[in-house]
Amino acid sequence: MKKYIKFLMTGGLLILSVGCKKDLSLVNKSAYTYDTYFTSDAAINQAVIATYAGLLHDGLWAREYYYIFDFLGYDAKNNQPLQGDLLQVAQYALTPDQVEVNELWSSLYQLIARANVVINRAQAWTPANATETADQTQYIAEAKFLRAYAYFQLVNCYGRVPMPTTFIPLPTPAEINLSRSPVASIWALIEQDLQDAEKGLPVTYATANFGRATLGAATALLGKSYLYEKKWAQAQTELTKLTIAPFSYALAPVYNDLFDDPNQDNTTKNPETIFQVMNQQWTDWGIGNQYYVFGGQETWGGKATHSARAQEYGFNDWSNTYITTTAVKAFTYPNPQNSAVNYVDPRAAYTFYGDAASGGQTQYCQQCSTGPIAFPFATKGYMWLKYEYYNKVASFGGPTSGINGQVIRYADVLLMLAEAYIQQGNTGTQPLALINQVRSRPSVNAVAYTSLGSQTDAMAILMRERQLELTGEQSRYFDLIRWGIAKQTINAERQIEDGTQPFQDRNLLFPIPLSEKNANPNVAKDISGDWN
Repeated sequence: MKKYIKFLMTGGLLILSVGCKKDLSLVNKSAYTYDTYFTSDAAINQAVIATYAGLLHDGLWAREYYYIFDFLGYDAKNNQPLQGDLLQVAQYALTPDQVEVNELWSSLYQLIARANVVINRAQAWTPANATETADQTQYIAEAKFLRAYAYFQLVNCYGRVPMPTTFIPLPTPAEINLSRSPVASIWALIEQDLQDAEKGLPVTYATANFGRATLGAATALLGKSYLYEKKWAQAQTELTKLTIAPFSYALAPVYNDLFDDPNQDNTTKNPETIFQVMNQQWTDWGIGNQYYVFGGQETWGGKATHSARAQEYGFNDWSNTYITTTAVKAFTYPNPQNSAVNYVDPRAAYTFYGDAASGGQTQYCQQCSTGPIAFPFATKGYMWLKYEYYNKVASFGGPTSGINGQVIRYADVLLMLAEAYIQQGNTGTQPLALINQVRSRPSVNAVAYTSLGSQTDAMAILMRERQLELTGEQSRYFDLIRWGIAKQTINAERQIEDGTQPFQDRNLLFPIPLSEKNANPNVAKDISGDWN
């Protein structure tokens, strides 16, 4: 993103005129208002960038997002240092006033509010030349992509939710207290926003604007949306676009370059990323307080953006989580070519630290001046390698990871496309080739499948491939929910690992936050069982 990022807005980006004391008929003509500020290319661009900043707010990608969905998808489990509200998430002890549930909801709506401002003001702006006209189209498309992303999260987590689509500077109570919209209406808006975004986004950007949504990002999220809606043919059509010109996506030659290198936007090195949450390497936000992720949002201690995940998950740092034994065991399965037992998938060594039998990485600090160090905690449990720097340093010293958060990458697209084929009854050469393409990445070279078998067998293979390829990427919870197998899968895995069955029927959706219920009477009267 551009280096002169300025956060102009908080909450819904209200900029109100300021009157002089006592005489309300006099207006400070030098003060900006909602109508007068957003009248230039630079101002609207800053508003767009402030919308992207919402991705780093509480409940989202700076910190809570990975905890929420790694725990709920049972890729991760808590270690003893983890306490408080995050421990509630690990135990499925969600409540309407649970902190992370409320933060996720609030930050997604703040992102929507900012996107609505951009759309409203950019449409009202009169560009001065052809360059500004092109920028206007791009800015609106970016805002619609980000709004679609927020509603995608909301509809999948909460189901029916209020659906504001415009920004009103001084709204009436009726305009504030919207009722919950039907799920079908929310999906329709997501589809329309992404179709509109496709018409206005470029295929690539110059280096200074890396991280902004591209045509590929809109296409990928639209294809993913169709998949989640079980519109298999439309998903196939949309996702196929990403495999041909004008796109040039490819699997990163080295798997872990995606998760341990701040220079992830070098497209020669990493042609796989389709959309990611940007961190220190490509912005100037990293100059602020490194602890802003613990409640400071974008303004505490100055501008800052980074993920705390490396520090918090790191075995030689805060060590708040383990990778679950369930996730580790999934990497050992029958050989795809001869059905011999105990084939260990090579991706294990890029995903977790453990013992040799598990396939996990047994050394760290391979690039340190001291040379490799044997992983010392194999008897305690399996620890995270993905999204860590331990090949480069022995310990971090602060929650300032510049590793970008992968939102959608090409391997995910290939597996979604394979699923779209399989769900339509096609288990032949097309989905087989897509799955094997992911498995045959040069640094992985997993044994290829020779066939996928029946539709049931093919889906089982696809499900495992998504689990292995995307472990620790906040995907599995959404997959299990949309496949309709979350309760039985999670409870069976937890019963084996810790003797509990915490997933209840109501966990298929998050509880509507208590703060929303208390503030919005139209939502309050539409909540069943004090949950959703």
